[in-house]
Amino acid sequence: MERPGSPTKIYFMLYIPCPHCGLRNETEFHYGAEAGIAYPDPYVLTDSEWAKYLHIRANPRGWFAERWVHFAGCGRWFNLWRNTITHEIGPAYLPFTTQPKVPGDTIAGQEDPRA
Repeated sequence: MERPGSPTKIYFMLYIPCPHCGLRNETEFHYGAEAGIAYPDPYVLTDSEWAKYLHIRANPRGWFAERWVHFAGCGRWFNLWRNTITHEIGPAYLPFTTQPKVPGDTIAGQEDPRA
């Protein structure tokens, strides 16, 4: 029971656009990491390089291209843009296709240098 005047927590659901099934809620998906990262041959990497590949990722502020799998739906992988500050979802696109332009500014009025 909450005390009168105490702040309440607000929870919200992300709605993710699967390119195959349409808009679904986030409980049907699993995050798969940063999009556009090539999978290296683990047999030619040192242990240190392999560990870096597995565990060291970009963590930018603003729009970020991510991989997701629709495990509770079609089971297919896809990429999408998500804003890491606001959790706004941008365009979804299929892997190995042309990546759409960054949906907006990355940080308060600064254009994305990758665009």
